[in-house]
Formats: sequence, structure tokens, C-alpha cells
Amino acid sequence: MAADHRDGEHELIALMVAYQKGDMEAFTGLYDALERPLIRYLWTFVRNQTVAEDLLQDTFLQLHRARRTYTPPRPVRPWVYAITRHVALMHLRSQRRRKEVLPEDGLPDIPVPPEIERLADRATLMRLLGGLPREASEVLILHHLLGVSFEEIGEIMGVAPGTAKVRAHRALKKLRESVGGEGA
Repeated sequence: MAADHRDGEHELIALMVAYQKGDMEAFTGLYDALERPLIRYLWTFVRNQTVAEDLLQDTFLQLHRARRTYTPPRPVRPWVYAITRHVALMHLRSQRRRKEVLPEDGLPDIPVPPEIERLADRATLMRLLGGLPREASEVLILHHLLGVSFEEIGEIMGVAPGTAKVRAHRALKKLRESVGGEGA
């Protein structure tokens, strides 16, 4: 997976550079490559597929506005995830101000890797992840479900890679304890 991730990153860099030069087909390529993982990531913030899709549009609007700030050959993925995270956090802040609560809807199609799946069934895991502090669930989802490296998570969240790794370890420990508590 690591080699595929690197190859995919080279393709994203080429698409981003072409997009910066005005190639709209490159934008379509970026959208196609990033849409599914970004929807999954956004869903973890809002737990509503429709809202996640709306935020995806906001994310790509922000990406368009910020496209000149991307500097190749930096990886595109952490840059885009950081924009996505900012869009989601701004949405959550505005929701808190409005006190508007939307119901959770169906779980998105998030593939669960075997090391996580062994803990509990998918629905239980997603519910337990929702019970963790936001930064804890975010780092677990980014690393274990979306395959983002700790170095990239550090860039996305504005922390050192070691901090991201420690957060993931602690969150996984809490998740294991929660699963153990459910069986009791």
C-alpha cells in the first residue's frame, strides 16, 4: 500500500501542477482521486452524508481559492486534508453557534482494516469512535481507515508526527477498553 500511496501522490502532484496552470481536466482528475476519501473524512466530523457532500463542495471551492499556495513537490494529500479539516471545523463552529443538530445518517462505506476490525463489528466501532474525543477519533480514522501516514497526519493537524502517533496509540487503547467494557 505504501508504494501505491507514493505513486498516487506523484500523480496528484502532477494534477495539481497542471491545475495551477489552468488545466480544468486536471481539476477533474483531482476531484475524482480525492472525492471518496474526503467524503469519508468529512463524515467523521458531521456524521451525516448529505452535510459531508456539501462540505466536500466547500472543500473544493477552498482548494480552488488556495491553489496558488500549493508548492510542488510537497505532497498534495496532507495539504488537501488540512483544507478539508479547516472546512469541517468551521462548519462545526457555525453549527454550535446556531445550536442546529442534524441527525446521524447511514454509515459511509469506510473499509475497516483487519487490525481494527478484530476489535468489534463496523457499526460498533463507528459508534465507539464517535464517543472518543474528536482529535483521537480523527487520528485513528486518518491512519487506520484512510491510510494516511503519521507524518502526513502531523501536517494535517499541525502537530509533530510523534504526537500524532502517540494520539493514535492512546486512542486505540481507549477504543480497546471501550470494546472490553461493552462485553462486560
